[in-house]
Amino acid sequence: MTVRRRFASVNEAECVACGSCIKVCPKEAIRVPNGVSAIVDLLKCVGCGLCAKECPASVIEIKVHQEEAMKEQVKG
Repeated sequence: MTVRRRFASVNEAECVACGSCIKVCPKEAIRVPNGVSAIVDLLKCVGCGLCAKECPASVIEIKVHQEEAMKEQVKG
């Protein structure tokens, strides 16, 4: 079974650290430490895309990570 997980990814070199993404993130998954660049906490991010839509510099994109999930079979 393939599991797909969406998450936001910031081009840190192009980010202007305006904080617009922080204001719209419903999971508080984005921060701008030291006013340099936005950083996404992948454990909190749900990939909703609100930050990418809000970003005036268009440096946030939503990516999809796919991985194989294995299920254990219990023999009874």
